[in-house]
Amino acid sequence: MNPEFKQCIESGKIVSFPRGKQLVGKEIAVARSDLSDARAGYENQRYKWSTIQAYYAMFHAARALIYSRGYREKSHYCLAVALRALFVEEGQMEAKSVRDFLNAMNLREAADYEAKFSMEGAKAVIASTESFVEKAVAILGTKG
Repeated sequence: MNPEFKQCIESGKIVSFPRGKQLVGKEIAVARSDLSDARAGYENQRYKWSTIQAYYAMFHAARALIYSRGYREKSHYCLAVALRALFVEEGQMEAKSVRDFLNAMNLREAADYEAKFSMEGAKAVIASTESFVEKAVAILGTKG
């Protein structure tokens, strides 16, 4: 087992969640809705909110993935660790997807907590989120 993933489990930041498999479709639907809102915000020059909503679209798609494996996160960072352990190391997802998730998380935190955001950052997060959600749907074999 990936040592970082093991640490997240031992610290209670990743927990067993058998019921999660029933919630995968709901999480994908929320991801798609948040992504749609992020695009609309971008079109209306609301770059802070489009950055935040794009991240949360990616977050819900990531959550759907780990739910499908019977886990739930209690930490956004450990969600990325779980993605790496359960999908990248298993060959179902590229490492770039986890880097994109961490980048989106950093941009969301900067927008949310420091009021640092930009049109370029919002555009980049939306683009990486579109790709991430598509990959999650393909892995899950679900239409949400």
